[in-house]
Amino acid sequence: MDKKYQKCILTNMVMIYKDEEILVINRKKSDWPGLSFPGGHVEKDESIEESVYREIKEETGLTLNSVKLCAIKEWKWEENNRYLGFLYKSNDFNGNIHSSKEGEIFWINKKDIDKYPLSDDFEELFELIDKA
Repeated sequence: MDKKYQKCILTNMVMIYKDEEILVINRKKSDWPGLSFPGGHVEKDESIEESVYREIKEETGLTLNSVKLCAIKEWKWEENNRYLGFLYKSNDFNGNIHSSKEGEIFWINKKDIDKYPLSDDFEELFELIDKA
């Protein structure tokens, strides 16, 4: 019997907020375009939480002081592979935002989220994080 090995890629995503505004990224990636929260992949020899702080600094210019884990989301791709996403939120940050090669970063009001082209599953992710 042939064994199929499963590949699991660890990722993170953070809803950064202040009052009724949330920070979003308009992703340039052709495989997952549209509005989403900033975040990314966990690198080798890096903890999941370390990856959160690094990715947010790289993609937004902000330095997070603390984060709250809100949910874990699984996405399957191909037959035996998956992404495992750790979803966080924070309103504890310093610095000024700037966009990166990943996409344009900007603040929007939570109630206006449906006025933008969203990444796949973004509404579900928003609800998971916002309710936590």
